[in-house]
Amino acid sequence: MKKNLLKPIVAAAVLGVAAHSALAADRGTPREARELLDQAVKYMDANANAPEKAFTAFNDRKGRFVRKDLYVFVIDDKGVYHASGAAPEALVGLSVLNTTDAAGNPLFREMIDGTRSAPEATVRYMWLNRMTNKVEPKVTYVHKSGDYILGVGYSAPRATADDARSMLKRAVDTVTADGPAKAATAFNNRQGPFVKDDLYVFMVNMDSGKFEAMGMNPALSDTDARGLHDAEGHALVAEMIDKLKTADDATVDYVWRNPVTNRVEKKRSYVHRVGNSLVGVGHYVE
Repeated sequence: MKKNLLKPIVAAAVLGVAAHSALAADRGTPREARELLDQAVKYMDANANAPEKAFTAFNDRKGRFVRKDLYVFVIDDKGVYHASGAAPEALVGLSVLNTTDAAGNPLFREMIDGTRSAPEATVRYMWLNRMTNKVEPKVTYVHKSGDYILGVGYSAPRATADDARSMLKRAVDTVTADGPAKAATAFNNRQGPFVKDDLYVFMVNMDSGKFEAMGMNPALSDTDARGLHDAEGHALVAEMIDKLKTADDATVDYVWRNPVTNRVEKKRSYVHRVGNSLVGVGHYVE
């Protein structure tokens, strides 16, 4: 048990981006991450017969493949690092196949599996940002080039109340149009449109009190939700269900561990009833 608990902690401590600046202005944008990956893929393909040359360039922490808090990394299909602009001296040769993020998700397996059927994939997870020294949502673009997977990730922003309401509306529309079973599959797709930054959709069957979907951790599907309590002992899902017995919409406040900051914070969830399903999206209140 201790070994499993230590995995995300050790990984976060080792695998974050180099702390070359503490300024928010040095955060890379999604567009910059995409551009850096495209340039890295082009360079890798040009050196397909001599990949070590590309690895050397990617491992140069003062080179052109490290910008702001963005860097290129390369793993193979066994999950072994061949390059990383974050900390090459610590990572090259390291196997991270079974490493999980701060929310327990197997991010490197997702990168490998995501590029088996298509050359590119997008993976979302929780990771240490060395600039802020906080665990934050991260989005990484990955590309399969020959026997290797290249990636560049960026730290994602915190969501707002408007972001949460907007995602909830889209989720409700999806359940209404497609039915709960098909919608649950979409909500549980961590690479899909219903998991973004620190936002995700959850869905609960109001009769059984079980999760029908949980975007941040799909493994919780079909487990008890009604019995969940927050850090202050508040039965938050039970309150959501009770409120939706007499209304179509409700708002519930509670305290919950924020995987972005790794602290217990105030959270507000907006929930809506669709048939016999409770659909919800929450955001952290600063």
